[in-house]
Amino acid sequence: MDDRSDDHDIEVEGGIHAYERKISGILDDGSVGFQQPLLARNRKNTTSQIAIVGANTCPIESLDYEIFENDLFKQDWRSRKKIEILQYTILKWALAFLIGLATGLVGFLNNLAVENIAGFKLLLTGNLMLKEKYFQAFFAFAGCNLILATAAASLCAFIAPAAAGSGIPEVKAYLNGIDAYSILAPSTLFVKIFGSIFGVAAGFVVGKEGPMVHTGACIANLLGQGGSRKYKLTWKWLRFFKNDRDRRDLITCGAAAGVAAAFRAPVGGVLFALEEAASWWRSALLWRTFFTTAVVAVVLRTLIELCRSGKCGLFGKGGLIMFDVNSGPVLYSTPDLLAVVFLGVVGGVLGSLYNYLVDIVLRTYALINERGPGFKVMLVMAVSILSSCCAFGLPWISQCTPCPIGSEGKCPSVGRSGIYKSFQCPPNHYNDLSSLLLNTNDDAIRSLFTSRSENEFQISTLAMFFVFVYCLGIITYGIAIPSGLFIPVILAGASYGRLVGRLLGPVSQLDVGLFSLLGAASFLGGTMRMTVSLCVILLELTNNLLMLPLVMLVLLISKTVADCFNKGVYDQIVTMKGLPYMEDHAEPYMRNLMAKDVVAGPLLSFSRVEKVGVIWQALKMTSHNGFPVIDEPPFTEASELCGIALRSHLLVLLQGKRFSKQKTTFGSQILRSCKARDFAKAGLGKGLKIDDLVISDEEMEMYVDLHPITNTSPYTVLETLSLAKAAILFRQLGLRHLCVVPKTPGRPPIVGILTRHDFMPEHVLGLYPHIDPLK
Repeated sequence: MDDRSDDHDIEVEGGIHAYERKISGILDDGSVGFQQPLLARNRKNTTSQIAIVGANTCPIESLDYEIFENDLFKQDWRSRKKIEILQYTILKWALAFLIGLATGLVGFLNNLAVENIAGFKLLLTGNLMLKEKYFQAFFAFAGCNLILATAAASLCAFIAPAAAGSGIPEVKAYLNGIDAYSILAPSTLFVKIFGSIFGVAAGFVVGKEGPMVHTGACIANLLGQGGSRKYKLTWKWLRFFKNDRDRRDLITCGAAAGVAAAFRAPVGGVLFALEEAASWWRSALLWRTFFTTAVVAVVLRTLIELCRSGKCGLFGKGGLIMFDVNSGPVLYSTPDLLAVVFLGVVGGVLGSLYNYLVDIVLRTYALINERGPGFKVMLVMAVSILSSCCAFGLPWISQCTPCPIGSEGKCPSVGRSGIYKSFQCPPNHYNDLSSLLLNTNDDAIRSLFTSRSENEFQISTLAMFFVFVYCLGIITYGIAIPSGLFIPVILAGASYGRLVGRLLGPVSQLDVGLFSLLGAASFLGGTMRMTVSLCVILLELTNNLLMLPLVMLVLLISKTVADCFNKGVYDQIVTMKGLPYMEDHAEPYMRNLMAKDVVAGPLLSFSRVEKVGVIWQALKMTSHNGFPVIDEPPFTEASELCGIALRSHLLVLLQGKRFSKQKTTFGSQILRSCKARDFAKAGLGKGLKIDDLVISDEEMEMYVDLHPITNTSPYTVLETLSLAKAAILFRQLGLRHLCVVPKTPGRPPIVGILTRHDFMPEHVLGLYPHIDPLK
């Protein structure tokens, strides 16, 4: 790995590679130096060690999902009593309960705030329109939107840039083993909640559902930090969770809880975590995730019941986001199935085009966002003004429609919401386009899904609204506010689905509300490429199980068509942001390479009993996070691989100053004086740095026994193993380091170490461009 980025504490352990090791000791001038390897490979991994997280560029690291079996860990497990194991099990379920409770509360308060803030803005605008004060109405509408948008952008730009966007790509990357600064920090959680409220209330074509997934993950990470000395939360039991493996499980529960809170879809939340978010899954995690989403469902149900008395302001009766479509018998014939196939094909094409355009816009905005926080805020303000002008201006070109017969008292609508908004129309008329544009996104979806009357929305209105949502959704995603893609995609899909339903009305038995649902499903499948979880979420959203066969069919078709053009939107964003995501399959060209073909060098390693100055210099000169430890004579008959020592553990060992003046093994003394919790990972990346150590010249000449902190059972593969098999093994086991050992005896005991960066296409194809399938 390229070591030119030593300014940052970043993941470059992939550069710990090649054949020979060794550290010479102390040079004549007193400094510590390294011997050149006998068979040094100057091959270096030049894949980027930084990525875009939210709206900022920051360094990235890998996570330690592997159980690190060193002597301290084994001693800790042997010393645990049955009551401590029971406490650990109870605490896992207790934390799952707290994650569900907190995420449910945040989801409810988020909806409550959005409905009241947006409701006040829409009421103010509507009252001024009724008084025919059109210019004042526009400035009030645009001004409220601009203030809210500026507030959301300022929070993101100046406090937590990692909170920008939906957060789902970052959560997905974290669960794959990628960590980045402040991705799940408390400041990110704060900005995610309030930035999402302000952004959605500001009238942007964004949703709060994606940010809720990130919010749930942040809540889980906060609860799973294992305590905090800063805030004096050092409860003894919490020490069990000071590792990445347990935090990964909690964050998976948090991501599922976020979907459950956003859509009131507990089963859909579990399936979303399984299908899209998590990279590793097991039955025990399924139980805890399901329990977490069940808690969310109960919390939301309880809070909604409290709002039925009307004490929640403009939130009304607390509908949250539940779209009831026609619950009558769903009858369909061959022409209807052909229409569904058509919807699926169109949804796949439009969805893949949507992803392509989002990628272009994100790359363009990155050039603006990198100029500083001020430019981020100005970009958000420009998009806000554009959105306000379109939302307020387009209804003027729409024709007024007479109120339907039997709608006396409901048409025109009075209040902040309703599907019969009068806008500038005369009495007993309504403007159908303003009913969609001058409303919250949730209310607009309810209007599109409704089956009360086929002619509530004109064909021209549906076409204009589709173009508006499709284009503005692309333009809006990528600005520095928390923004989700679910709602814009559902809005666009529902509008063109209802449009198709209107056009096929004479030959179809399905009503336009069901066509809207199928259009939304096709567009979701075309953009996000999920099937099972989306199907269940939509059915839980609409409370209509009879639509299951048609929804399944349209999702399968749209995903199949869209896969012919590009990847899903979240996979595309992960790649665009530079996150080194490990796929669940190996690339075909990897079968032509062996593990030894991609390891980089030179490799740095330590003896079991090593000089303090040598270790300090290695940590100072490199930013590697894992070092091989070699057993050598006189401690063994021949050189052999002892295991791997982590950088963080070496720093703790050096800070404890457990040194010896003699080059002898004294690991038993370290085991008696240290505990496994002393080497536990600090929360939020606040671990020791090499600059925190104060070591005297005398101590530099002393020795330290590395065996107690060395993982003596690392995963190893032969150098001749297929790179494809190595990649699958690395991903499925959730590794950070994979040791490559020689096939023949008489050579150094380790050839190199594979990390996730060594499997990235840009590294492999950079070394062997002739195997690039695109050339």
